[in-house]
Amino acid sequence: MNGGTNILKAQKRVATFRVANTVDLAARLLAWAKSEERICLLDSNTSKVKHRYTSHDLIFAAGAQSELSCARNGRGSFERLRDYQQAGRDWIFGYLSYDLKNEVEDLHSGHPDHLDFPSLHFFRARHLFLLRGNQLRIESYELEPERIWSELKRTVPLTPAVVPTRPQRFHHRMPKAEYLAKVERIRQHIIAGDVYEMNFCQEFYAEDYRLEPAPTFLQLQHIAKAPFSAYYRCDDRYLLSASPERFMKKEGDRIISQPIKGTTARHPDPVRDRAQGAALRQSEKDRAENVMIVDLVRNDLARSCRPGSVQVEELFGIYPFEQVYQMISTVVGTLRPELDGIEALRRAFPMGSMTGAPKVMSLKLIEAYERSRRGLYSGAIGYFDPAGDFDFNVVIRSLLYNATHRYLSFQVGGAIVYDSVAEQEYEECLLKAKGLLQLLNARVAED
Repeated sequence: MNGGTNILKAQKRVATFRVANTVDLAARLLAWAKSEERICLLDSNTSKVKHRYTSHDLIFAAGAQSELSCARNGRGSFERLRDYQQAGRDWIFGYLSYDLKNEVEDLHSGHPDHLDFPSLHFFRARHLFLLRGNQLRIESYELEPERIWSELKRTVPLTPAVVPTRPQRFHHRMPKAEYLAKVERIRQHIIAGDVYEMNFCQEFYAEDYRLEPAPTFLQLQHIAKAPFSAYYRCDDRYLLSASPERFMKKEGDRIISQPIKGTTARHPDPVRDRAQGAALRQSEKDRAENVMIVDLVRNDLARSCRPGSVQVEELFGIYPFEQVYQMISTVVGTLRPELDGIEALRRAFPMGSMTGAPKVMSLKLIEAYERSRRGLYSGAIGYFDPAGDFDFNVVIRSLLYNATHRYLSFQVGGAIVYDSVAEQEYEECLLKAKGLLQLLNARVAED
């Protein structure tokens, strides 16, 4: 571990250091900043899954120099975000909740909300850490980077949470029989031509649950190693995400979206594992789901990109993760010069992979058939850099926790299409929930 040259940039002190071993860096940072009430950690886990659009291996922001919080059922959130982002031209970190759909379209959210996250929250960090390879850039409004670096080297890393020995009890908002019946009702909408595809989700939850958020996130990282992992703290509310999916990235005038549709389990036997991946690649159902969402994403990007610039860079890419294979496509376009990145986000929000096609009718049916408010789930978390570029994930494979209410929740779902089989859709939900249930040694009670 070697020191670097100090630079004074406005009121922010900046220096770069060489990290000999990055394996426990996230655990050190979380321990160093454990008293902070505003934290955002974004980890690409590039040792396992890497994509050419990955620009940082890890980003960590701690403490709020300033912040923006928009209440649920408010208005003007995207406009307020634009003002906030442009005022400082600095790194800002935060999330967009799914319920911002109500500001994009004439919609509402009527389901109960047990987590109480703001609909939108961003903050400008007092301390920022940017890791690329073994180079760690430290920026701080308060402390000399050399002091932070010295403290960080002496900090004892947090230990990942131990899986509970006693099985934990989770409940579902929607009993299996109800879920199966609703899949069939959604299929009737598809037959009637109301929608072609609809994302249908269900919530699993535990009450009076005492969670250690940061150690649990580290254990989740050990299990999932997802490329868009995120840990976010806003007061007593926490997000622990093992997301495999990018919603949207802006690089200059280039816009990139990478929707996921298509999931199958990994197998411990290498031969059978390769066969699982090959079967997913050839699955007509999964390819049909994927191409429908790709078409939706193309339309969403076309609303903010130059005519003719939207292209499918990769179709039906099969990517291996720790427990599943995913079918991922990549859509790119060139932003129109009269529009900014926030407008591109707004025009594509919520993301097609978590809604359906046509999007507005899918959003209405989601509200009609689901039983929980999605809130931050199937929203997006990420950052804006000083140039106005950004990168946001899709909030899936995630635990959401309200420490005051001791309420722990996660949601899972999948795309319903004409040839969906209700029982298979339910099993896919359980497959997506597998990692989170293992993490908590949890079983779902048949209420």
